[in-house]
Amino acid sequence: MKFVCDGMILSDAALTVSKACAVKTITPILECIKLHAENDGLTLTAYDGEISIEKKILAEVLEEGELCVNGKTFADFVGKIASFEVTVASDEKGIKILYADSESYMQALSAQDFPRLGNRSTEGKEYFEIRETELKNLISKTVFCCATDESRPILKGCLLEAKEGKLYATALDGFRMACGYCDTEGDTEMRLVCPARTLVEISRMLDGDEVLKIYADKNLLSVAVQDTVITSRLYAGEFVKKENIFPTAFTSVVTVNRVEIMESVERASVLIRGDKNNLILFDIKPGKIVISANSDMGKVEETVSADLDGKELKIAMNGKYLLDALKALSEENVVLSFNTSISPFTLENQENRVHQYLVLPVRMGNSGN
Repeated sequence: MKFVCDGMILSDAALTVSKACAVKTITPILECIKLHAENDGLTLTAYDGEISIEKKILAEVLEEGELCVNGKTFADFVGKIASFEVTVASDEKGIKILYADSESYMQALSAQDFPRLGNRSTEGKEYFEIRETELKNLISKTVFCCATDESRPILKGCLLEAKEGKLYATALDGFRMACGYCDTEGDTEMRLVCPARTLVEISRMLDGDEVLKIYADKNLLSVAVQDTVITSRLYAGEFVKKENIFPTAFTSVVTVNRVEIMESVERASVLIRGDKNNLILFDIKPGKIVISANSDMGKVEETVSADLDGKELKIAMNGKYLLDALKALSEENVVLSFNTSISPFTLENQENRVHQYLVLPVRMGNSGN
């Protein structure tokens, strides 16, 4: 194998696909980027067992072939020579990287051992269409609520349901939930659970407003953005039904300025930083919310103006979960809806209620109704 290409283009491609290189694995080939030089281009591919990223770039191919190099090392190195024209040539044990008047050597593995992620062909597969801006916004508003531990693997994914011209997303980790939707192009119906990490990588590639085709079958999802293709395994199993979790009625509904309550909670969070529960206490009364926090570092108590419709209430919650939801909302005023001090509560914009967030409170002795 031997090819010549622009160093900046090679560096960008290597950095993009290296996001799918495995970390801390006993299988070295999964830490690699496969380089495949053919015709007038170079294809770079990485696959960690769950997600594959493939990117094609232009290159002058002097000798066709393929091999695998450690992805993180290769991406870091070519990033340091991005300003040069780069020639890569292989021999029996590795690759030579030529740039300017210099030459470096890197070990390589046979491409024969590089795994393939099932049938990645889109032929005959179902798909739905969605604009890049719509998908990027939906991802940013929901996936932060996905679980990060392995206790319930399916909760590491986000439920996507395409139906009736909308794409609905649901994410939860056992302590909080995010729900939202956006418009799709057409009325294709599809239901899948996609790893949150896959959605984050897709979102990073989106910077325009083109219409995307999201292909899926029973266990694989695939999407192409320009010259980059992401293919991912999907999670199997029964996802939690949000209808069984979201309350249908509330006894206390509070309308408050989003920035004012967010800044107050942020200040209170400074004093509980590092505490296990990040505990914030709301004392909700007519016309105001008294926000307080206590820790070994000190105590804070602030009052924020608010409109209360319903009963007074004291309730404690994890400050981080509250802040994440408030930051994801966008309007001047937001609505917080409660039942009891031990029941889940919700947050949403006052007007455009496309996105909803649910947070479980923290039990406090003698703290609520």
